[in-house]
Amino acid sequence: MSISTAEIKQLREATGAGILDCKKALQQANGNFDEAVEFLRKKGLAAAAKKAGREASEGIIDAQVSDDGQTAVMINVNCETDFVARTDDFKAYVDSLVEQLFADNVTSAEELLERPYIKDTSKTVKESLTEIVAKLGENTLISQATRFDLQGDGMLENYVHLGGRVGVLVDVAGADRDNEKFANLVHDLALHVAAAAPLYLTESDISADTIASEKEIFKAQLAQENKPDHIKDRIIEGKLKKWYGEVVLLNQQFVKDSDLTIAQLLEKAGKEIGSSIEIRCFARYELGQ
Repeated sequence: MSISTAEIKQLREATGAGILDCKKALQQANGNFDEAVEFLRKKGLAAAAKKAGREASEGIIDAQVSDDGQTAVMINVNCETDFVARTDDFKAYVDSLVEQLFADNVTSAEELLERPYIKDTSKTVKESLTEIVAKLGENTLISQATRFDLQGDGMLENYVHLGGRVGVLVDVAGADRDNEKFANLVHDLALHVAAAAPLYLTESDISADTIASEKEIFKAQLAQENKPDHIKDRIIEGKLKKWYGEVVLLNQQFVKDSDLTIAQLLEKAGKEIGSSIEIRCFARYELGQ
């Protein structure tokens, strides 16, 4: 019998199952909605919607660079328990999404979810996610995804720490990966980003609203201290400078040599290599954040 799009949509909204599964269920039930729901429940597909509200703070972060060094991708796929994150099915699903990021020119999880799934183009990635939820029995989310494509000279580097709990991508200009000193520097920068967790590349990347908000916090901290306003202003500027050193990558002290900021490290390495070195961009993912 003929099944309308509206019927499929209604069943999908009620169960969270994929479009093709809903269509098949309605055909099996001769269009009877309740029987179609029962069919999906028996198949384990209707449970996905119920699991969607449960917290998913475990999972795997994977970051990789293509063999030619021209593309780097990173993805954060979450589930509820570390046990499920270590299963072959979950790992295989993450691997398929990494493969998809290399194949598709997408730069966010939102874009990725709407693309045809690389392992079965008859469904979207979003629909494949609903199916993996039903299969694994846990809420599963694609919370973050990104892709860097090398523009001109430079090097892309990836780093995954703590068995997939932290992932980093960096894009650094100034030489290429055949230059051993440069390659070692870029790797060290990826390690630093993983350890120091910067939020911004430069001070200019911080919005005026964010800076104003931090200043208000510092003012509130000083409100009870009996000091002249001009002294308080200097203290606030000092606190702001210290905060920049915590959250801005170029201002941070290098984890391998605290006598150098990252900006100073780049300048020093540039003189040794004979080239101006610049961090073009970076990304850092951490499970639970």
